[in-house]
Amino acid sequence: MSTINRRNFLAATAGASTLLGGLKAENVVAAEPIARPPMIELGKTGIKMSRLGQGTGMRGGNRQSNHTRLGFEKLVGLMRHGYERGVTFFDLADLYGTHIYFREALRTIPRDKVTVLTKLWFRYDGRNPRDVLEDFKKRSTTMAVERFCHEVATDHMDIVLLHCLQSGNWIDEMGGYMEALADAKKKGKIRAVGISCHTIDALRAGADCDWVDVVLARINPKGNKMDDKPEKIIPILKKYKQNGKAVIGMKIYGEGTLLDQKDECMKFAQGLGLLDAMTIGSESIEQLDENLKLMAKYPAARILQPNS
Repeated sequence: MSTINRRNFLAATAGASTLLGGLKAENVVAAEPIARPPMIELGKTGIKMSRLGQGTGMRGGNRQSNHTRLGFEKLVGLMRHGYERGVTFFDLADLYGTHIYFREALRTIPRDKVTVLTKLWFRYDGRNPRDVLEDFKKRSTTMAVERFCHEVATDHMDIVLLHCLQSGNWIDEMGGYMEALADAKKKGKIRAVGISCHTIDALRAGADCDWVDVVLARINPKGNKMDDKPEKIIPILKKYKQNGKAVIGMKIYGEGTLLDQKDECMKFAQGLGLLDAMTIGSESIEQLDENLKLMAKYPAARILQPNS
Protein backbone atom coordinates (compact mmCIF):
# COMPACT_ATOMS: atom_id res chain seq x y z
CA MET A 1 0.00 0.00 0.00
CA SER A 2 1.39 3.38 -1.02
CA THR A 3 1.80 6.04 1.60
CA ILE A 4 0.72 9.66 1.25
CA ASN A 5 3.45 12.22 1.50
CA ARG A 6 2.22 14.59 4.24
CA ARG A 7 3.87 17.61 2.62
CA ASN A 8 2.21 16.93 -0.75
CA PHE A 9 -1.16 16.31 0.93
CA LEU A 10 -1.07 19.60 2.83
CA ALA A 11 -0.03 21.45 -0.29
CA ALA A 12 -2.88 19.93 -2.27
CA THR A 13 -5.51 20.73 0.37
CA ALA A 14 -4.18 24.27 0.70
CA GLY A 15 -4.53 24.73 -3.05
CA ALA A 16 -8.06 23.36 -2.98
CA SER A 17 -8.98 25.70 -0.15
CA THR A 18 -7.64 28.65 -2.11
CA LEU A 19 -9.65 27.60 -5.16
CA LEU A 20 -12.87 27.17 -3.18
CA GLY A 21 -12.31 30.47 -1.45
CA GLY A 22 -11.91 32.15 -4.79
CA LEU A 23 -15.10 30.57 -6.09
CA LYS A 24 -16.98 31.70 -3.00
CA ALA A 25 -15.73 35.23 -3.26
CA GLU A 26 -16.25 35.62 -7.01
CA ASN A 27 -19.23 33.45 -7.94
CA VAL A 28 -21.48 32.99 -4.92
CA VAL A 29 -23.93 35.85 -4.41
CA ALA A 30 -25.23 36.30 -0.87
CA ALA A 31 -28.93 35.55 -0.51
CA GLU A 32 -31.10 38.66 -0.51
CA PRO A 33 -32.38 39.32 3.03
CA ILE A 34 -36.13 39.03 3.41
CA ALA A 35 -37.88 41.07 6.08
CA ARG A 36 -40.01 39.17 8.55
CA PRO A 37 -43.69 40.16 8.53
CA PRO A 38 -44.85 42.54 11.25
CA MET A 39 -46.45 41.01 14.33
CA ILE A 40 -49.94 42.30 15.14
CA GLU A 41 -52.52 41.93 17.86
CA LEU A 42 -55.74 40.71 16.29
CA GLY A 43 -58.43 43.18 17.27
CA LYS A 44 -59.66 42.61 20.82
CA THR A 45 -58.94 38.85 20.79
CA GLY A 46 -55.57 39.09 22.53
CA ILE A 47 -54.10 36.90 19.78
CA LYS A 48 -50.67 37.95 18.54
CA MET A 49 -49.65 36.74 15.11
CA SER A 50 -47.90 37.72 11.90
CA ARG A 51 -49.65 40.20 9.62
CA LEU A 52 -49.16 37.76 6.72
CA GLY A 53 -50.78 34.35 6.96
CA GLN A 54 -50.13 31.19 4.95
CA GLY A 55 -53.35 30.10 3.29
CA THR A 56 -53.97 26.47 2.37
CA GLY A 57 -57.19 26.53 0.36
CA MET A 58 -56.42 27.54 -3.21
CA ARG A 59 -59.26 25.98 -5.23
CA GLY A 60 -60.29 24.05 -2.15
CA GLY A 61 -63.26 21.75 -1.69
CA ASN A 62 -64.19 18.20 -0.74
CA ARG A 63 -61.34 18.17 1.81
CA GLN A 64 -58.62 18.92 -0.72
CA SER A 65 -57.01 21.95 -2.36
CA ASN A 66 -54.10 22.89 -4.60
CA HIS A 67 -52.05 22.86 -1.40
CA THR A 68 -52.91 19.31 -0.37
CA ARG A 69 -52.34 18.25 -3.96
CA LEU A 70 -48.73 19.34 -3.51
CA GLY A 71 -48.34 16.33 -1.21
CA PHE A 72 -47.16 16.08 2.38
CA GLU A 73 -43.48 16.76 1.76
CA LYS A 74 -43.96 19.96 -0.23
CA LEU A 75 -46.83 21.44 1.77
CA VAL A 76 -45.30 20.70 5.16
CA GLY A 77 -41.99 22.06 3.86
CA LEU A 78 -43.78 25.24 2.75
CA MET A 79 -45.34 25.64 6.20
CA ARG A 80 -41.99 25.19 7.90
CA HIS A 81 -40.34 27.62 5.51
CA GLY A 82 -43.01 30.19 6.31
CA TYR A 83 -42.42 29.79 10.03
CA GLU A 84 -38.67 30.21 9.54
CA ARG A 85 -39.43 33.45 7.66
CA GLY A 86 -41.54 34.74 10.56
CA VAL A 87 -45.02 33.66 9.43
CA THR A 88 -46.91 32.56 12.54
CA PHE A 89 -50.48 32.66 11.18
CA PHE A 90 -51.74 29.55 9.39
CA ASP A 91 -55.13 29.50 7.67
CA LEU A 92 -56.65 26.00 7.55
CA ALA A 93 -60.16 24.61 7.00
CA ASP A 94 -62.03 21.35 7.36
CA LEU A 95 -63.18 21.79 3.76
CA TYR A 96 -59.55 21.93 2.56
CA GLY A 97 -58.43 18.82 4.46
CA THR A 98 -55.32 20.63 5.70
CA HIS A 99 -55.49 19.88 9.43
CA ILE A 100 -53.35 16.76 9.27
CA TYR A 101 -50.74 18.53 7.15
CA PHE A 102 -50.29 21.19 9.78
CA ARG A 103 -50.14 18.51 12.47
CA GLU A 104 -47.06 17.18 10.70
CA ALA A 105 -45.57 20.68 10.53
CA LEU A 106 -46.09 21.03 14.29
CA ARG A 107 -43.54 18.28 14.84
CA THR A 108 -40.90 20.98 14.38
CA ILE A 109 -42.90 24.20 14.85
CA PRO A 110 -43.69 25.19 18.46
CA ARG A 111 -47.47 25.19 18.93
CA ASP A 112 -47.38 28.13 21.33
CA LYS A 113 -45.61 30.29 18.73
CA VAL A 114 -48.29 30.05 16.04
CA THR A 115 -51.92 31.03 15.47
CA VAL A 116 -54.13 28.38 13.91
CA LEU A 117 -57.30 29.48 12.14
CA THR A 118 -59.77 26.93 10.82
CA LYS A 119 -63.30 26.97 9.46
CA LEU A 120 -66.45 24.96 10.14
CA TRP A 121 -68.14 23.72 6.96
CA PHE A 122 -71.67 23.54 8.37
CA ARG A 123 -73.09 22.32 5.05
CA TYR A 124 -71.92 18.82 5.90
CA ASP A 125 -75.06 18.81 8.09
CA GLY A 126 -77.32 19.76 5.18
CA ARG A 127 -77.41 22.31 2.41
CA ASN A 128 -79.90 24.58 4.17
CA PRO A 129 -79.25 25.30 7.86
CA ARG A 130 -82.96 26.08 8.35
CA ASP A 131 -83.63 22.36 7.80
CA VAL A 132 -81.19 21.24 10.52
CA LEU A 133 -82.40 20.81 14.09
CA GLU A 134 -80.89 23.26 16.57
CA ASP A 135 -79.80 20.51 18.94
CA PHE A 136 -78.04 18.72 16.10
CA LYS A 137 -76.25 21.94 15.12
CA LYS A 138 -74.89 22.23 18.66
CA ARG A 139 -73.83 18.60 18.95
CA SER A 140 -72.23 18.44 15.51
CA THR A 141 -70.26 21.64 16.19
CA THR A 142 -69.00 20.41 19.55
CA MET A 143 -67.86 17.16 17.95
CA ALA A 144 -66.28 19.03 15.04
CA VAL A 145 -64.19 21.24 17.33
CA GLU A 146 -62.97 18.15 19.20
CA ARG A 147 -62.11 16.51 15.88
CA PHE A 148 -60.25 19.60 14.65
CA CYS A 149 -58.10 19.59 17.79
CA HIS A 150 -57.42 15.88 17.39
CA GLU A 151 -56.47 16.26 13.71
CA VAL A 152 -54.06 19.11 14.44
CA ALA A 153 -52.82 17.48 17.69
CA THR A 154 -53.55 20.49 19.87
CA ASP A 155 -55.69 21.20 22.91
CA HIS A 156 -57.31 24.28 21.34
CA MET A 157 -57.89 26.12 18.09
CA ASP A 158 -57.09 29.81 18.07
CA ILE A 159 -59.78 30.96 15.63
CA VAL A 160 -62.80 29.08 14.26
CA LEU A 161 -64.98 30.65 11.60
CA LEU A 162 -68.33 29.72 10.11
CA HIS A 163 -67.21 28.98 6.58
CA CYS A 164 -68.60 30.65 3.46
CA LEU A 165 -71.73 32.38 4.74
CA GLN A 166 -74.04 33.51 1.95
CA SER A 167 -77.41 34.27 3.52
CA GLY A 168 -78.15 37.75 4.75
CA ASN A 169 -80.20 36.10 7.53
CA TRP A 170 -77.40 33.87 8.78
CA ILE A 171 -77.61 35.24 12.35
CA ASP A 172 -81.11 33.74 12.67
CA GLU A 173 -80.24 30.57 10.78
CA MET A 174 -76.95 29.68 12.47
CA GLY A 175 -77.94 30.00 16.12
CA GLY A 176 -77.05 26.44 17.13
CA TYR A 177 -73.62 26.62 15.54
CA MET A 178 -72.92 30.01 17.08
CA GLU A 179 -74.02 28.88 20.53
CA ALA A 180 -71.77 25.81 20.43
CA LEU A 181 -68.76 27.82 19.26
CA ALA A 182 -69.38 30.42 21.97
CA ASP A 183 -69.51 27.62 24.55
CA ALA A 184 -66.23 26.19 23.24
CA LYS A 185 -64.73 29.66 23.54
CA LYS A 186 -65.82 29.89 27.19
CA LYS A 187 -64.20 26.52 27.87
CA GLY A 188 -60.90 27.57 26.26
CA LYS A 189 -61.17 25.22 23.27
CA ILE A 190 -61.31 28.29 20.98
CA ARG A 191 -59.85 31.75 21.51
CA ALA A 192 -61.92 33.67 18.95
CA VAL A 193 -64.91 33.04 16.68
CA GLY A 194 -66.10 34.61 13.49
CA ILE A 195 -67.17 34.31 9.89
CA SER A 196 -65.99 34.13 6.32
CA CYS A 197 -68.47 35.60 3.83
CA HIS A 198 -69.26 35.03 0.18
CA THR A 199 -72.04 37.56 -0.41
CA ILE A 200 -72.31 41.22 0.46
CA ASP A 201 -75.53 40.59 2.38
CA ALA A 202 -73.81 38.04 4.65
CA LEU A 203 -70.86 40.38 5.11
CA ARG A 204 -73.08 43.32 5.96
CA ALA A 205 -75.05 41.32 8.55
CA GLY A 206 -71.95 40.51 10.60
CA ALA A 207 -70.78 44.07 11.16
CA ASP A 208 -73.21 44.68 14.04
CA CYS A 209 -73.25 41.12 15.41
CA ASP A 210 -71.78 41.01 18.92
CA TRP A 211 -70.93 37.30 18.50
CA VAL A 212 -68.37 38.03 15.76
CA ASP A 213 -64.76 38.54 16.86
CA VAL A 214 -63.15 38.12 13.44
CA VAL A 215 -64.29 38.46 9.83
CA LEU A 216 -62.41 36.97 6.88
CA ALA A 217 -63.29 39.21 3.94
CA ARG A 218 -62.50 39.16 0.24
CA ILE A 219 -60.75 42.34 -0.85
CA ASN A 220 -58.57 43.54 -3.74
CA PRO A 221 -58.46 46.67 -5.93
CA LYS A 222 -60.26 45.13 -8.93
CA GLY A 223 -63.18 43.39 -7.26
CA ASN A 224 -62.10 39.99 -8.58
CA LYS A 225 -63.64 37.03 -6.71
CA MET A 226 -65.16 39.50 -4.23
CA ASP A 227 -68.64 39.98 -2.79
CA ASP A 228 -69.02 43.25 -4.70
CA LYS A 229 -66.95 46.18 -5.93
CA PRO A 230 -64.31 47.53 -3.52
CA GLU A 231 -66.15 50.82 -3.10
CA LYS A 232 -69.13 48.90 -1.69
CA ILE A 233 -67.11 46.51 0.49
CA ILE A 234 -64.76 49.05 2.08
CA PRO A 235 -67.49 50.94 4.03
CA ILE A 236 -68.69 47.62 5.47
CA LEU A 237 -65.18 46.67 6.58
CA LYS A 238 -64.84 50.13 8.10
CA LYS A 239 -67.96 49.44 10.15
CA TYR A 240 -66.44 46.17 11.42
CA LYS A 241 -63.38 48.06 12.60
CA GLN A 242 -65.44 50.82 14.20
CA ASN A 243 -67.33 48.13 16.11
CA GLY A 244 -64.09 46.71 17.47
CA LYS A 245 -63.89 43.60 15.32
CA ALA A 246 -60.78 42.16 13.67
CA VAL A 247 -60.64 42.08 9.87
CA ILE A 248 -58.50 39.58 7.96
CA GLY A 249 -58.26 40.07 4.21
CA MET A 250 -58.34 37.25 1.68
CA LYS A 251 -58.39 37.02 -2.12
CA ILE A 252 -55.73 39.74 -2.08
CA TYR A 253 -54.68 38.67 -5.60
CA GLY A 254 -58.23 37.75 -6.67
CA GLU A 255 -57.66 34.01 -6.20
CA GLY A 256 -54.77 34.13 -8.65
CA THR A 257 -56.50 36.23 -11.31
CA LEU A 258 -54.36 39.28 -10.48
CA LEU A 259 -50.94 37.66 -10.23
CA ASP A 260 -49.61 40.07 -12.86
CA GLN A 261 -50.66 42.98 -10.61
CA LYS A 262 -49.25 41.85 -7.28
CA ASP A 263 -47.60 45.19 -6.50
CA GLU A 264 -50.82 47.10 -6.98
CA CYS A 265 -52.79 44.55 -4.95
CA MET A 266 -50.40 44.55 -2.00
CA LYS A 267 -50.11 48.34 -2.00
CA PHE A 268 -53.91 48.57 -2.00
CA ALA A 269 -54.39 46.08 0.85
CA GLN A 270 -51.64 47.62 2.95
CA GLY A 271 -52.95 51.13 2.40
CA LEU A 272 -56.57 50.49 3.41
CA GLY A 273 -55.98 50.91 7.12
CA LEU A 274 -58.70 48.28 7.68
CA LEU A 275 -56.93 44.92 7.56
CA ASP A 276 -55.41 43.62 10.78
CA ALA A 277 -53.87 40.79 8.78
CA MET A 278 -54.18 39.02 5.45
CA THR A 279 -53.98 35.44 4.28
CA ILE A 280 -52.43 34.54 0.94
CA GLY A 281 -52.26 30.99 -0.37
CA SER A 282 -48.65 30.84 -1.48
CA GLU A 283 -48.04 27.55 -3.30
CA SER A 284 -44.24 27.64 -3.26
CA ILE A 285 -41.45 29.08 -1.15
CA GLU A 286 -40.67 31.49 -3.99
CA GLN A 287 -44.22 32.86 -3.89
CA LEU A 288 -44.12 33.14 -0.12
CA ASP A 289 -40.83 35.01 -0.18
CA GLU A 290 -42.15 37.36 -2.87
CA ASN A 291 -45.21 38.15 -0.73
CA LEU A 292 -42.99 38.94 2.24
CA LYS A 293 -40.91 41.28 0.08
CA LEU A 294 -44.02 43.06 -1.19
CA MET A 295 -45.36 43.46 2.33
CA ALA A 296 -42.09 45.05 3.37
CA LYS A 297 -42.08 47.23 0.24
CA TYR A 298 -45.49 48.70 1.07
CA PRO A 299 -45.73 49.26 4.85
CA ALA A 300 -49.22 49.10 6.33
CA ALA A 301 -51.18 52.27 6.99
CA ARG A 302 -52.34 52.92 10.52
CA ILE A 303 -55.25 50.59 11.30
CA LEU A 304 -58.60 52.24 12.01
CA GLN A 305 -59.46 52.08 15.70
CA PRO A 306 -62.96 51.47 17.15
CA ASN A 307 -65.35 54.43 16.89
CA SER A 308 -62.72 56.60 15.19
